[in-house]
Amino acid sequence: MGVNLSDIVPFETVQLEDLGGKSIAIDAYNAIYQFLSVIRQPDGTPLMDSRGRVTSHLAGLLYRNANLIEAGILPLYVFDGLPPEMKAQTILERSERRTRAKMEWESALRRGDYAAAFSKATQASRITNEIVESSRILLTHLGIPVVQAPEEGEAQAAYMAAKGDVWAASSQDFDSLLFGAPRLVRNLTLTTRRKMPGRNEYRDLSIEVIELDKTLSELGIAREQLVDLCVLMGTDYNEGIKGIGPKKALKLIKEQGDLERALAALGAEIPRYEAVRRIFIEFEKTDDYRADWRPPERERVLEFLCEEHDFSRSRVDNALGRIEAKERERRSSGPAQRSLDLWG
Repeated sequence: MGVNLSDIVPFETVQLEDLGGKSIAIDAYNAIYQFLSVIRQPDGTPLMDSRGRVTSHLAGLLYRNANLIEAGILPLYVFDGLPPEMKAQTILERSERRTRAKMEWESALRRGDYAAAFSKATQASRITNEIVESSRILLTHLGIPVVQAPEEGEAQAAYMAAKGDVWAASSQDFDSLLFGAPRLVRNLTLTTRRKMPGRNEYRDLSIEVIELDKTLSELGIAREQLVDLCVLMGTDYNEGIKGIGPKKALKLIKEQGDLERALAALGAEIPRYEAVRRIFIEFEKTDDYRADWRPPERERVLEFLCEEHDFSRSRVDNALGRIEAKERERRSSGPAQRSLDLWG
């Protein structure tokens, strides 16, 4: 899932409330995968309604957004369009891994190993067209803006942040920085504790804010060089050079200046590296969107979740009440304050 720059990128740890008044464009598929992976029954089975339709993502979108909005955050979700052609191999490999994980999950269930079953189930999550459509419907009913990206949702979110239409982009991946997001917020849609893969252990998670300018300054490179060092490591669009991690890649790029000279120094090749570089620098984007937040449509949310998908009326009422209370507070502050909230 994208490049891992955690070893070299500086970040600030913040609390949810520290982001109050900030508008944040969230990589929708990234968030939905998290909900599908984590919100499951003890044997790994996803939450489902009486018709057998998966509802884990709907639960995540409702309750996590209630938390975000209650904290004063203005979330916006950006959905993927068609992926770049160069991502085809990565998509195929991910699909094969999920297929293997599903088989291992079913095997663990048959032998009654529910710990292993849950672990494998989290790796078997797939986003279907039905899941995407139901996510968009719920978000719209909640009054949360939905944006359709022409290609990568992460790239579109970064573009909106770079334009100043939102304060930051949110994703678990560091690719947002390569796409030019001035700020990246990680762990925003996760709970405060996360189970470690394959182990009966949990670790605390903190929300991280990473600033692109600060990152480039501390690393002593330009954004184009950041892209080059990631291409050297390997991205969703190319295989990297074996044995090259972020620290070695950074050292090489700083010593050599760019990817071409780094490859020459290594005596190595990366096919079509120029095309990979262009994906991050000249990516497809759109200005056809509106960052407008509205009050939730209570009756539509209740009908969609409770009548169509068997959610608990009291729990949905509670979540809606929290969202509506924050909306009333925002409206009572007046237009001037709401403007400050958006751009704070």
